[in-house]
Order: sequence, then structure tokens, then C-alpha cells
Amino acid sequence: MVGVKTASGGDAVRLGLKENWRQFSLLVLINAFVGGMVGIERTVVPLIGAQQFHIGSTALITSFIVSFGVVKAIANLVSGQLADTWGRKRVLVIGWLLALPVPFMIIAAPHWEWVIAANALLGVSQGFAWSMTVLMKVDLVGPKGRGLAVGLNEFAGYSAVGLTAFLTGYLASRYGLRPTPFYPGIVYAAAGLVLSVLVVRDTREYVQLEAAGKAKAASSLSFREVFMLTSFKDRNLFAASQAGLINNLNDGMSWGIFPLFFTGLGLGIERIGILKAVYPIVWGVGQVITGPLSDRWGRKGLIAAGMWVQAAGLFLTALTGQFWWWLVASVLLGVGTAMVYPSLIAAVSDASEPGWRARSLSVYRFWRDLGYAIGALSAGLIADRFGFADAILSIGVVTLISGVVVAIAMREHR
Repeated sequence: MVGVKTASGGDAVRLGLKENWRQFSLLVLINAFVGGMVGIERTVVPLIGAQQFHIGSTALITSFIVSFGVVKAIANLVSGQLADTWGRKRVLVIGWLLALPVPFMIIAAPHWEWVIAANALLGVSQGFAWSMTVLMKVDLVGPKGRGLAVGLNEFAGYSAVGLTAFLTGYLASRYGLRPTPFYPGIVYAAAGLVLSVLVVRDTREYVQLEAAGKAKAASSLSFREVFMLTSFKDRNLFAASQAGLINNLNDGMSWGIFPLFFTGLGLGIERIGILKAVYPIVWGVGQVITGPLSDRWGRKGLIAAGMWVQAAGLFLTALTGQFWWWLVASVLLGVGTAMVYPSLIAAVSDASEPGWRARSLSVYRFWRDLGYAIGALSAGLIADRFGFADAILSIGVVTLISGVVVAIAMREHR
């Protein structure tokens, strides 16, 4: 593996997972804390809106996800530019500083607006912190192991989402909806901040190493050019961006709608916690397999098929009424998302040059996480008008169509 001396004249910078396993492992742990911050909300927060604040409108209850999704999407959009300007580590630390107040705000919230504001803050935090952990891993491993790097990153994050969703459901069933279920979030934020400040190293020198010998014109693209290329002009980047948006559209719907849907059909909060945990745990663990598979098999097939598997899980959820069928549907959602998630990030990395990869990934993540807001809002409005089952079915149809778009538009990159 080729290496170069650092700017300070220290040890050579080398690309590869084996060569950078200590820093890589640290970033995996930190992203588990990042995911845990989302997990504290997956089971409990929609029920707080319905049971403690007595909100009758599903669209209004899901407004906390809308604020999260919009703000996170914008934070993703600027995170790549900030990473190139300020450095990855600084943006990561800022993300953790913004996360610290979130659990305290939800615990103390006298009005629903406090929860919405806390989730806006969480959205910025996630946009900065999660983006940097992905980007820094991609920087470290170089072009040959992107699928594996992203798979391990997302495994840590979404396994933590699922385990924390289960934990908060258990705590809520024993001690009430507030404050106990949010104590883990305080621990996650403090630990993530301390590790990011004291132990994490920046990775911009790894980008410089990979970019050596590449066409210099690639790095001269303006942000507007990168935005248009990633959003519309490049067929692979367009296919990935729309699939990412729809993937998180159905995830945003499930975040806000599923707890209310299951409660309305008589399911207790502890069992809801199990269902809300299975989906992201399968999603997280599965990416350890699907990430490397995308390096060997290619991205397109996994992405298209993954969207169709997700659609099947949504149809099964809406059309059945028993816990065990819902459990199977949760597994399908997890498997489908595991097929899609690391493959999409790796596909965007494949189609972008090192000089503008951070900005391209930030544009992709902008569209992807805007799906949270669109999914929560649209599903809430459909549920208020037609019911929860119809809202879930509608999102399932959109997910199915998105897989067709990938199958038609995307070309395999080797």
C-alpha cells in the first residue's frame, strides 16, 4: 500500500482498513453513539405526543420528524463543504456539542414545541456527526473497501438505533414515558463528545493521498455543479439520490406512524419496542454482509432488490393484524434496507472523484434525509384522511416504484 509522509513529517499515511484499524474502530464506536441518539426517540416520542400532550392529529404528532428531517437534510448539504474547509474532526465535534441538550429538552418539555425544537437540534447534530463518521471511514480505506467501510459504519449506527429503541420501550413500560427512557441519550452524547475531542484524528491527508495523480480539473467543480451532477445530471448519482430519498421516506413514515398504528390495534408498548428494535437491528447487522457484497457483486442489483423487499415489508405490515406477521414484516424491512443503505453510499462514492466526493455525498445525504420529512408529513396527512393502513400501503407503492427507477436508470460501476 502506497503511503506519504504527513504534513508534520510523522508516520506515512496509508490507505486501507488494516492499515488504519484503530482509528476506524474508534469511528465505528462513535457512530454507535450517534445512532443511539436517534434510537431514544424511535419508540417513545410519538407516544408522548399522543398520550401526554393529547395531540389528536397524526400529522401534528409527526411534525417532530419533519423538523428533524428538514434540518438534517440541510446540515448534510453543508457538512461536506464544512469538512473540506474546517476539517472532518471539527465538524464531528460540533455535531456532538449540538446533541448534548437534546435529551434534557425532551425530558423537560412543557409543550410539544419543545420536542420539535429538540429534534431540529438533533437533526443538525446527526447531519454533522453521522456524515463525518461515514466520510472519515471512506477516507481511511480508499477506493477498494468502500462497501465494507460503509457497511461497518451503518451496522454500528443502526444496531444502536434498534437496541436503544428496545431499551427505551422497556424502560417506558416500567417507569413511564419520561424521563427514564432518555437517560441513555445523556450518556451517548457525553461519551461521543469526549472521544471525538480527545482521540479522533482528522483524515484530510488520506484524501490528498488518494487524489494524487487524479485529474486536477475534478476538484475545481463548484458546489452548484456538484449539486446538479449528484441530483439530476449523472444517471448513477440521480438513481442513488432518489432511492435514498424514498428509503428514508418510508423510514420516516415508520418512525411516526408505526407506534400509533400498533397501539391502535391493541399492542402494548413493550411489544412495540420489540418491533421498532428488530427493523434497525436487522438493518444494522445485515450491512456487515451487504456492504462487502456490494464490492463484489456491484451496487445496482442490491439497491433495486432492496427497495422491493422493503415494499413487501410495508405491504405485509398494513395488510395483517397480528404481532408475529408484523415481526416478519420488520425483518423484511431490515433486510431490504440493509441491501440498500451501504450500497447507495458506496455507489455515490464510486461515481464521484476524491476532490468533490465530500460534497457529492453531502448532496446525496441531503436528498436522502429530506425523505424523513416528506415521509412523515405525507404519511401523517394520509393517515388523518384515510387511516394508518392506507398511509403505509401508499408509501409501499412509492418504494416499489423507486426500485424500478434504479433498475432502469443506474449503470453498474466497476
